[in-house]
Amino acid sequence: MIRGSFGPRRLVAALAGSFLIAASAQAVAQAPPTAVPAPRKDGWWQQRHEKYLEDVKKAREGAGVDVIFLGDSITEGWGQNPVWKKYYGQRKALNLGIGGDQTQHVLWRIQNGELVGLHPKALMLMIGTNNAGSNPADQIAEGVEAIVAELQKTLPDTEILLLGVFPRGEKPDDTRKKLTDVNARISKLDGGKVHYLDIGSSFVNPDGTISKDIMPDYLHLSEKGYELWAAAVEPTLKKLLKED
Repeated sequence: MIRGSFGPRRLVAALAGSFLIAASAQAVAQAPPTAVPAPRKDGWWQQRHEKYLEDVKKAREGAGVDVIFLGDSITEGWGQNPVWKKYYGQRKALNLGIGGDQTQHVLWRIQNGELVGLHPKALMLMIGTNNAGSNPADQIAEGVEAIVAELQKTLPDTEILLLGVFPRGEKPDDTRKKLTDVNARISKLDGGKVHYLDIGSSFVNPDGTISKDIMPDYLHLSEKGYELWAAAVEPTLKKLLKED
């Protein structure tokens, strides 16, 4: 008897494969834009991504890296300022912040080579403020959750220091309330190799206002602001880097 091209086992395998593809497509369709990897179309952004790929390659082929900073312009702003040199100059630290990035952009960068071949002891993540103008709190949190899940898959042995999204604006307002709601949800990711830390109170006065000497534009940090950031995370970072 001549059998068709699909025997029972092949038929089952084909059906199972079709089901998985359909389920995956449905999951992507149901995910909010904050949790779907997406690049930015700006030429300078692509160039920055390419530069980071080179930085990662150099680290991979050189002395490696112990701690990675991942995020948006607030992370990028570390640059090589005196605070960075004071706290991280003697550590093998790598800054992968890009100004303007939202959760979906960071997710895309992770999936497109920015961490390939690295084995950092710790990674510090702070992301989500740039989504605040266009996405509700639950979607922003879902984007952060997607990033953490991707990091755990890409860097299974790395301790992830997940920071609550920093407060912004001179006075408490709807945007700050939204970010507080985001932090309430992502704080639940704490556990295992994920360590949630909210240092937002370090930047806020007792009356709820934020001073211009800490955030000159009520969003980005001054040198004083970076000093507050570094000091607030240092005890936890030391533990994660096993320096104690």
